[in-house]
Amino acid sequence: MKYKVEFKRSAANGFKKLPKLEKKRIGEKIDSLSEDLPDTKSTKMKGENPFHRIRSGDYRIIYEIDEDAKMIVILKIGHRKDVYKRLYMTKP
Repeated sequence: MKYKVEFKRSAANGFKKLPKLEKKRIGEKIDSLSEDLPDTKSTKMKGENPFHRIRSGDYRIIYEIDEDAKMIVILKIGHRKDVYKRLYMTKP
């Protein structure tokens, strides 16, 4: 079943700032994520949060799955060295 993808503002801003090649790679990952069952390509993050992540080179896509609405909410996109810090500093 196909999932609808929604970007939070912080994720959209992070995506805009990426190098051109990374934008293409991450865009392809997000497209394939909406087509397939999201859990098969991701890693559930540790802790009490409901977030998942996907690797794309040195970049990470952090998202949440809403099974009831069949929606994937992209929370953050950024370099692995700081995407997690920024994720926990702000609430989604």
